[in-house]
Amino acid sequence: MLMKEYRICMPLSVEEYRIGQLYMISKHSHEQSGDGEGVEVICNEPHAHPQHGPGQYTEKHIHLSSKLPSWISMFVPRIFYIIEKAWNFYPYTITGALFRYQCSFVPKFYIRIETKFEDNNGSNLNVFGDTPTPKENVSHLDILNDPIPEKHYKSKEDLSTWVSAKTGRGPLQAGWQNQSHPIMCSYKRVQCSFEVYGLQGKVEDFIHRTVNDILLVGHRQAVAWMDEWHGMSLEEVRQIEKELQEQTNNNLKSKQSPAFLRFLRKPEMPQRLPEDVY
Repeated sequence: MLMKEYRICMPLSVEEYRIGQLYMISKHSHEQSGDGEGVEVICNEPHAHPQHGPGQYTEKHIHLSSKLPSWISMFVPRIFYIIEKAWNFYPYTITGALFRYQCSFVPKFYIRIETKFEDNNGSNLNVFGDTPTPKENVSHLDILNDPIPEKHYKSKEDLSTWVSAKTGRGPLQAGWQNQSHPIMCSYKRVQCSFEVYGLQGKVEDFIHRTVNDILLVGHRQAVAWMDEWHGMSLEEVRQIEKELQEQTNNNLKSKQSPAFLRFLRKPEMPQRLPEDVY
């Protein structure tokens, strides 16, 4: 198992980001869905937890077969999607994911992500309150300067030129994490495990590189899209979330083959995450 802690600062407050996060995830998922692949929302409903209190539970199927590197596709050629389950007890969330296969051989693979949001610039050395993450496993991501894959770059999301008309924030400049008011940090502890001899290290490194890119792109977009969501109520952003989810689900189903849809209905396929994810 490979564990890393990512810290991503944004020029927002934790209270503001509650709306921004929901809007960003919904819009980003909608944008990334097409040609029968993308993010299908299976469940999105209120959920209460004895320790964390009231929150929201979501289950998503992430269809990405054609996006896998060839060396993974050769090993698991019939992988169809990833099951993601998330419990959002804002400002704390738990996310777990695993691969679903069409064959009986299912490698031991899963990802577990714990997230906490705090109004600081990433200075909390033990945000999860158990054992501090070793320094060599901590990665501070900079939404202004860190590179993202070229295919995800959009000039209107470049935070070096971005300005929010609603709030007057921006553009970001070097050292902004120590100058911005407000400032918050998204702390994410990511554990991934792929227990297949000869491939474990390579796959786990690939997963963390992918997570790194996703976190940078998503948090950049949350800030760049600020004028689209800032000032919304929780009820308003939930309605937008519902509408985008319906559009995305309908688009995915219309592009998927009858054989694939029959596969999805097979009852014998494993769907349960490891117990420690819950």
